[in-house]
Amino acid sequence: MRNFRPVKSLVLLGCLLAFTIHIPAQSAAISSAEAHRRAEALLKQMNLDEKIGQMNQAAGMVIPGLGGDKPDDLIAKGGVGSVLWLIDVKEINRLQHLAVEKSRLHIPILFAFDVIHGYRTAFPVPLAMASSWDPSVEEAAQRYAGQDARAAGILWTFTPMVDIARDARWGRIVEGAGEDPYLGAAMARAQVRGFQGETVGPDSVLVCVKHFAGYGAAEGGRDYDSSYIPEELMQNVYLVPFHAAADAGAGSFMSAYMDLNDVPASGNHWLLSDVLRNQWGYKGFVVSDAFAVGSLQVHGFAKDPEDAALKGVSAGLNMDMASGTYVKNISKLVSAGKITVAQLDEMVLPILEAKYKLGLFDHPYVDESKVETTLNRPEGRELSRKLASRSMVLLKNEHNTLPLRKDLKKIAVIGPLADSTHDIEGGWTVEGLFGGGGKSHPVTVFAALKALLPGAEITAVPGPVPGKTFLGMVDQFSGGKPVPPPTPEETADWLSKVKSAAADADTVIAVMGEMASMSSEAASRASMNLPGIQEQMLEAAVASGKPVVLVLENGRPVDINWASQHVPAILEAWFPGTEGGNAVADVLFGEVNPGGKLPISWAHSAGEEPLYYNHNLTHEPEDRPNFTSRYWDVASKPLYPFGYGLSYTNFKFENLKLGKASVKAGEATEVRVDVTNSGGVAGDAVAQVYIHQRSGSASRPVRQLEGFKRVALKPGEKQTLTFTLGKNELQFWDPQTKKWVVEPSTFDVWAGEDSTATLHAELTVTQ
Repeated sequence: MRNFRPVKSLVLLGCLLAFTIHIPAQSAAISSAEAHRRAEALLKQMNLDEKIGQMNQAAGMVIPGLGGDKPDDLIAKGGVGSVLWLIDVKEINRLQHLAVEKSRLHIPILFAFDVIHGYRTAFPVPLAMASSWDPSVEEAAQRYAGQDARAAGILWTFTPMVDIARDARWGRIVEGAGEDPYLGAAMARAQVRGFQGETVGPDSVLVCVKHFAGYGAAEGGRDYDSSYIPEELMQNVYLVPFHAAADAGAGSFMSAYMDLNDVPASGNHWLLSDVLRNQWGYKGFVVSDAFAVGSLQVHGFAKDPEDAALKGVSAGLNMDMASGTYVKNISKLVSAGKITVAQLDEMVLPILEAKYKLGLFDHPYVDESKVETTLNRPEGRELSRKLASRSMVLLKNEHNTLPLRKDLKKIAVIGPLADSTHDIEGGWTVEGLFGGGGKSHPVTVFAALKALLPGAEITAVPGPVPGKTFLGMVDQFSGGKPVPPPTPEETADWLSKVKSAAADADTVIAVMGEMASMSSEAASRASMNLPGIQEQMLEAAVASGKPVVLVLENGRPVDINWASQHVPAILEAWFPGTEGGNAVADVLFGEVNPGGKLPISWAHSAGEEPLYYNHNLTHEPEDRPNFTSRYWDVASKPLYPFGYGLSYTNFKFENLKLGKASVKAGEATEVRVDVTNSGGVAGDAVAQVYIHQRSGSASRPVRQLEGFKRVALKPGEKQTLTFTLGKNELQFWDPQTKKWVVEPSTFDVWAGEDSTATLHAELTVTQ
């Protein structure tokens, strides 16, 4: 397996120091050996029901269709190891008191929640943070989010999601780092370090790496659908970020929902035991996704709940999330001799070890007096703003439309996302999902512009709100009512308002994209069009003849073919978080020079998906002179390639040199390239190194990323950047020998600004 080294942060050290808030530890950290000793001693005192209880994660609140009754009685009997779906601090303490004071062995509960991109203060969604091409962005955000979560009683987060996503139709693409295993591995390591620190301790929040594994390859981009992935593709692509997270010390993993090659991931021995434990030597524990153990019967894999429990334990699944299948059936399996007590001990031990490492036995309760003070720290908003602007990608800037002048007198801000506080933070916001929201006070683009330009006349024309509700559906957890699409008369009225506002403005800023509910779980899309009448509104604005800037807020690439041809400036902001509006304004008016790059290939339309840059060669390669297209009606290449992103300045790449042009297999060489800011303003370049193995025992991708660095350069400044190509970068999982190999061959090496880089060198690898 590739053991990628973490990419060094290139954010100034002062940035991270300024935003790393120290919360004193409540108890001293203990070593892994001491945690193991204490866990073993406790395990010897536990009876069968108490061991099974540690393998049971219960719902902490009643959620129609999801969670059942409160688990009070079971907790008092020692029958619950963890509780999820609960962020009410008083209720957390109440249940913890039951566990510690009423249960026989006083084992505390591990409270868990999906802290994906912030707790109260929302940071950019993970796909956005990956667009920074700077792992320290993820690390800083998750360190801060972890401090908030820990103060609020959440010591275990179901983050990071490291699934490789090559199909933008898949809704959960927003939660990961995109399509590339090298970039994904770097971001996975950063998130583990952010939440856990160097090792799990009393300042940590335990991570749960998900969804193990291959979940992002669901057929048709349809969430929960089966994945069919050959072993060589699993090893070379889909497992790489998971292995990186495991190497970084991730405390837990989460099994996925779907069938992997016809075997459900939550009962898949090859995944959970052969790969995770035996190949990688992983010592943490694995929890199922919600209800996944019970769903083994739904899959047609288990004949009944008892069989589902047996197959989960036998595969290596330590904890059952919320289905109650383990707690109701394991004792019967032990009595029948189908599961041994030794197997249970092996399952329970790492759960207890994690609780000891976290200091949960010493300090099980939340200090309610400090929660609000911690969650309202102003430093979080400043960090959210900084990281959001660092994550944005400038897709187009014709005629130097951006940055805008601050002496503009009239601005028309159009689009349903222009002033939507609900959507700018994105999905999976902790308090927004289960806490009712309203405490983070997000800043929209419209609000930010009004604050930045108090003397300007700024008009908002939002238009009708599109979304899943157009299909007669409601947001998964909102309880809202379906909203019908606008009538022809209403559409005409909105377009008339756009035309009028644009005609009277100096500049039009269109804030468009997807509603937050259109991305994330159970939110796949068959179409990537701008929903509703947004494109009609955009066309009406462009027809005015006034300069138009398109700001996109979305969780996946959307169809902007028309905009790419007719709108002079396009900024991809993704869902930028609580301070997103201010961050957008910082970029639009030149306070921040955008330096983000795409972590995914941007398709023209959904019909091209799945689309990714690191595909294999075919007998008719796309770069041949007479090649036209693989489709009749759209180009084969993406609208914007992987790694692409513009700046308000220009960069020149030259003098690509190899330390050694020939190496033996297993040896390494250095790659050096000069990067110069050839423009007139300071900016960030993201240098990217790609390779291709020309021949060998298997066809290899046309290009694959094997190094990147983001550097800040003043006008005229040049830096020589150095990368390493060695065993980790040159090896691959050989489908014929079923081993990791570095083969004698000639390798192409490219360096540049994106995956179409042309600066080239050759490396020869000999036996």
